[in-house]
Amino acid sequence: MGLRKGIEEIFGDKAFYQRCQWHKRENVVSHLPEKYRDSFRKKMQAAYEKQNYVTAKRSLLVNERELKWINESAVRSLQEGLEELLTLHRLNLFAKLGTSLKTTNAIENVNRLIENVIGKVCVWGNSNQRQRWVASAALELQPRLRKIKGHQFLIELRSKMRQITRNEDFNVLAGAA
Repeated sequence: MGLRKGIEEIFGDKAFYQRCQWHKRENVVSHLPEKYRDSFRKKMQAAYEKQNYVTAKRSLLVNERELKWINESAVRSLQEGLEELLTLHRLNLFAKLGTSLKTTNAIENVNRLIENVIGKVCVWGNSNQRQRWVASAALELQPRLRKIKGHQFLIELRSKMRQITRNEDFNVLAGAA
């Protein structure tokens, strides 16, 4: 089962997703002719770095309009999951947690470190054995892991997520209509 599917099965429509902005940016620009790529990388990055939801979304929509004249596949790529690129913005936590949570770098680093520990194991007796190896590797790596930047704001993140799921209105905190 994929991570997203598992989250959806447990949390349903109450789930929060923050897409990796780097991967989305690179996916969008991969559809463009070479002469436009650097320009749109910079434009998308500038949009991501806006500090509030309304200005970040407005900036991404300007990019979308410009892309329509260049490549429709790039437009569709940007549109797919657009709101999930701005989850931290909608929660008004991008400035506090964006450095670590706007990309998948943190989890990719853990995955790479675990792979370094268990990557040479060729024979798994069963799935339980594999799970034990992964858990053991994670415990071994734990002392070497650093806290994410803004970790002190994770309590605020949890609080806002709880407030929104109780109100069942994501726009309550975003100030967006």
